[in-house]
Amino acid sequence: MSSNKILTPELAKAMCQLTLDIRRPIAVLVTRRGLVQEIIVGTNLVLSPETAAMFRVGPRSLRGLRLLRTQLNDQPLSQESLTDLAFLRLDLLGTLSVTAEGNPGMLYLAHLLPPDSIGGICRILKAVPFHQCSLQFDRFIAELEADMQAALAHQVVKGGNESAVIVSASPQSRSEQEERLDELAELARSAGVTVIDRLVQRTTDGRQRYLLGSGKLKEVLIHTLRQGADMVIVDQTLSPAQSHAIAEMTDIKVIDRTQLILDIFAGRAHSREGKVQVELAQLRYVLPRLSGKGTQLSRLGGGIGTRGPGETKLETDRRRIRDRIARLEHELKHFAKQQDQRRARRTRHGLPIVSLVGYTNAGKSTLLNVLTDSRVSAENRVFETLDTTSRRLRFPQNREIIVTDTVGFIRDLPQELVRAFRTTLEELREADLLLHIVDAGAADIDVQITAVVDILRDLDLDSIPRMLVLNKCDQLPAEHVDPICRRYRAIGISAIHPHTLPPLLAEIESQLPSLMVGHRPSLVTGDPDETTVLASHP
Repeated sequence: MSSNKILTPELAKAMCQLTLDIRRPIAVLVTRRGLVQEIIVGTNLVLSPETAAMFRVGPRSLRGLRLLRTQLNDQPLSQESLTDLAFLRLDLLGTLSVTAEGNPGMLYLAHLLPPDSIGGICRILKAVPFHQCSLQFDRFIAELEADMQAALAHQVVKGGNESAVIVSASPQSRSEQEERLDELAELARSAGVTVIDRLVQRTTDGRQRYLLGSGKLKEVLIHTLRQGADMVIVDQTLSPAQSHAIAEMTDIKVIDRTQLILDIFAGRAHSREGKVQVELAQLRYVLPRLSGKGTQLSRLGGGIGTRGPGETKLETDRRRIRDRIARLEHELKHFAKQQDQRRARRTRHGLPIVSLVGYTNAGKSTLLNVLTDSRVSAENRVFETLDTTSRRLRFPQNREIIVTDTVGFIRDLPQELVRAFRTTLEELREADLLLHIVDAGAADIDVQITAVVDILRDLDLDSIPRMLVLNKCDQLPAEHVDPICRRYRAIGISAIHPHTLPPLLAEIESQLPSLMVGHRPSLVTGDPDETTVLASHP
């Protein structure tokens, strides 16, 4: 069949006659070379896996297929057909009415419009009798793609970062979902993803096959394509069944909050122990999502959500992944033995341990640096710290404590990470005092405090004495600091301003009387890799 014809008269005549004989619509998917790729009987438009694999579509391209369908009644294009056109990113969509004699009748055509077009998503052409259609397909598709590329060029994200539409679908109120999307946007930014839009949808229970329902998911995916985004990031964790169903529906990369967090961890782990823990968490997440479609996640094409082991492990079979998990678990046991030895040495020296815990990006590493004159990485982004860092801090009369900083927490911390990082979190079990560091300016401060307390309880760490410390108080109006500290029975500080720390040090002193009774320390610089000396005020 000529690639310049929308449909040859011979094929149109055959389709119409067959439609009349079986009383059901017939559709053909035609490639740009004019070859019939697939024949579909009925009105449901579902691409076969083979066709979907051969003609994948990205956020900045058309699929390279046009669909022509017969219909017994002479009716214009339905809204459902126009949705399929936008969702599948078809080159062209047409319906051909069948006359009573089984001949081609009126032809109805529609095509997508470039993003931000005044006319909306698609354009419906004026219906004409089939034999009077003069549309030259080759020229038409060349001009359409040129217009689309020109429009999408304005949507390219600076710096070459991946872009995303973030989505929340839950029974929560809109304000609660917006709050969670703020955090999801921060997670995306930390992973190097540019968020170009956000959508909120209230659902009943989140247990639908596609989380949102198939119709709403199509709307989200169409919107994503119109925005030129590379992916959709869902705030809720997708079940394995939902992941499979969505992957079968679309070529667009759809990841959930857990995958995003795992990706951040994969990019931030530097020590061998940290890398092992992250890889273990990723493989545990991936394993149940491989059933039924071994290459399902390979369609994502790398990037956010597939970093670390994802690029080399997702297409292996279950046995090999389980073997790898077993090897990683064995390696973690070796790290656990080394930690036990370190803890035993501390016990022999009788050094009390003060551990910094709290929500991610609350300022724990910054406080450690100021207290111990260290240079631990403390950038203003979530999950900056993954590896445990311990520093000695010396008080007068050569009395010392150990200050430990470890991974930050977050609400709904993925269980895969909790399990994998249990070895690291075991460090907290040896603490004599936990300093719960909180961002005083956080809009959801109560949620963050509760999330940390819940995780500590889940780890059976809630019996350890705990002190609440409100950090970043310099970002609050001065008159608000004392009231909020009284409300939470907390000590207010700003880790970047050392002169605010003496009350905190005094309270630590009161919590560890056997070590520090009678002394009021102030900060003096020392060796950041070994000890920071604290001297009494003159």
